[in-house]
Amino acid sequence: MTLSPAPVEIIAAHSPDSDDAFMFYGLATKKVRSSKVCFRHVLEDIETLNRKAQEGLYGLSAVSYHAYAYVADKYVLMASGSSIGDGYGPMIIASRPMEADEIKGKRIAVPGTMTTSYLACRLFQPDFEAIVTPFDKITDAVRDRYVDAGLIIHEAQLTYEKSGFHRVVDLGRWFKTAHGLPLPLGANVLLRSLHPDIKSECCRLMRESIQYALDNHNEALEYAMQFARDLETRLAEKFVGMYVNHYTLDGGDIVPQAAQKLLDMGFEAGLIPRRVEVEFVR
Repeated sequence: MTLSPAPVEIIAAHSPDSDDAFMFYGLATKKVRSSKVCFRHVLEDIETLNRKAQEGLYGLSAVSYHAYAYVADKYVLMASGSSIGDGYGPMIIASRPMEADEIKGKRIAVPGTMTTSYLACRLFQPDFEAIVTPFDKITDAVRDRYVDAGLIIHEAQLTYEKSGFHRVVDLGRWFKTAHGLPLPLGANVLLRSLHPDIKSECCRLMRESIQYALDNHNEALEYAMQFARDLETRLAEKFVGMYVNHYTLDGGDIVPQAAQKLLDMGFEAGLIPRRVEVEFVR
């Protein structure tokens, strides 16, 4: 009797955010499984994941598209699992009404210098003082006048007005208007050193996990709510719907085109040290 080889364990690292939780629901709850691969999930904020990806620490990891420019030697992008802002995205907010050109030279709280939001902000306005701040403390920094403005990601994009802040610019809307493309924010990557069959299986599982969540929306949303940072269900559902969409299931041709455009712009502006060719696996 020939025994089947044990599944290869892959550490899957992603952020403790409702959209990531939604797309990983099928895998985390073992609704989607494989005889070839099993996952051990690690939850860390996106800037930590960006830094650890430079060390090639995890087999599968969520990263910012900006960070891919620094880890492309170790990782390849997955066609499934991207968070894409199609005409919306990270925002610069302030405690008072402010025109977009007023942020020049200002102190802006940012959630990390390897995030895509930071790269987009620098492309929009190169001249500002970045104050690195945990993403969930940025609105506090703006309210306390420690900074002039804040670059918000995640659920704060839906709650800033209720909290009394004013939007200065929506960077996803700016990118779409300027270039006719959605803004690629987050991606999933796989170690290049993994066997091709394992990479293919990981891609299949990721795609099926996202599809399972979309097909079983209510139960996946209920699971994701525990990561929604006290967001009411209606807003959590809206947030998940913004960032888990048809581009997440499969980036097609548009996401690679948009990612290449973003990283090329970063290189041409001197914000990324070398030109990087995006490379996706399915």
